[in-house]
Amino acid sequence: MRIALVRTGQEDAVVWRDASGRCRRVPTGASGEAICEIDTGEHQADTGAGQFEGYSDREASEQKILRDVFRPGDAWYRSGDLMRQDELGYFYFVDRLGDTFRWKGENVSTSEVATTLQGCGHVAQAVVYGVQVPGHEGRAGMAAMVVAAGFSLSAFQQQLAAALPTYAQPVFIRLVPELELTGTFKLNKQHLSAEGYDPTQLSDPMFILEPATRRYLPLDAERYRALLAGTLRV
Repeated sequence: MRIALVRTGQEDAVVWRDASGRCRRVPTGASGEAICEIDTGEHQADTGAGQFEGYSDREASEQKILRDVFRPGDAWYRSGDLMRQDELGYFYFVDRLGDTFRWKGENVSTSEVATTLQGCGHVAQAVVYGVQVPGHEGRAGMAAMVVAAGFSLSAFQQQLAAALPTYAQPVFIRLVPELELTGTFKLNKQHLSAEGYDPTQLSDPMFILEPATRRYLPLDAERYRALLAGTLRV
């Protein structure tokens, strides 16, 4: 099986391409997304290209395939794994693509934060992802949560303050009735990240962490405008 490591945005999962539209391999020792060549029927058997049968969801299958990667007509399967390769050709796992983001100069693990959230009282499900905030570098943490009766936002924040450093505490909270799954039965955090946190576009209750008091306040249209204008900092 032919494997290549290509440059990929760790936060937005977009594969980088050069001016000619071709993907870029990472240098030895650097991390990149591992992709595997798919046999499209145009290669000889000894090229090492493999078969990809796909998922039951055709759209999900197509999202996992990169085309015209290094030459016209080729196809490669996206593993979603960040890996690196040493000088001897050995591959090493680094992280799952999209499972970390950088905020306040620190790397935040979405899976670790989500596990912490689900350990808080009355939180049934949680997914964590990074969102861009105008005027701020990196991505701020946002959590979409399904909560049960008896959930208390103030008690929740106290539990987070005791369990997570300030940079890892979600800046935005969105309470949803359920969490959407992808065609491969994973939580669809990319869709949630793309939806953002505009209260005029989303009907779910949302909250923003006020930095001075470290309390979650309702994210209404006024606070959203202040955030965009830069008068509300996070």
